[in-house]
Amino acid sequence: MTPLLQVSGLTRMYGNRVGCRDVSFELWPGEVMGIVGESGSGKSTLLSCLSARLEPTSGTVAYDTREDGLTDIYALSEPRRRLLMRTDWGIVHQNPRDGLRMGVSAGANVGERLMAVGARHYGAIRAEAGEWLRKVEIDAERIDDLPLTFSGGMLQRLQIARNLVTHPRLVFMDEPTGGLDVSVQARLLDLLRRLVIDLGLAAVVVTHDLAVTRLLAHRLMVMRRGEVVETGLTDQVLDDPHHPYTQLLVSSVLQP
Repeated sequence: MTPLLQVSGLTRMYGNRVGCRDVSFELWPGEVMGIVGESGSGKSTLLSCLSARLEPTSGTVAYDTREDGLTDIYALSEPRRRLLMRTDWGIVHQNPRDGLRMGVSAGANVGERLMAVGARHYGAIRAEAGEWLRKVEIDAERIDDLPLTFSGGMLQRLQIARNLVTHPRLVFMDEPTGGLDVSVQARLLDLLRRLVIDLGLAAVVVTHDLAVTRLLAHRLMVMRRGEVVETGLTDQVLDDPHHPYTQLLVSSVLQP
């Protein structure tokens, strides 16, 4: 079986400062990898390199493309990389405004992704957009409403619908529940978990919240100062952390 994503020796430097260094792992179809660490640990830099938004200084990010199999994404032409990002991948930003077009309707936000993969029939596009709004628990009657009229939790769910409507094989999530009220977070996490299972998605989830990784991730990487200090099955890492930094993270959550 071929891994969906194969990362080897990935390093990103900012001058003399380390963004991330010598990161290697494989992600398999249908698997969710969580990446945790405090602010400045390098997890967001790593996610940007994995998702073709920030070119690494060294190392490779190989993706199992439908056409050529495992291929270094940075060896692809810019048009092919952009097509990959619009179709086979999804990117869920912490701030949903970064992943939505705020000046067009909710339905148009979802429909644009369908048009990127060749859909042209207006009625079919609108029907599919309405169905996806229902899947992410947004009233389909709001299909013509602007995102500006939506709450934060609704914006995040709309961004998820926009990303998943093309049935991508891999989704990158950057703090998907960050900035939301606790009750809204719980509802969004439950939705994400169901969608990941139902659609068989592979995902890379960056978060500082260990509860998010326990609920969503099969495997976990812990980062500190740009380096991976511990990795393993999520429950094993969180229930029996070996590295002192991981122990500190877990104990800080358990403190009253």
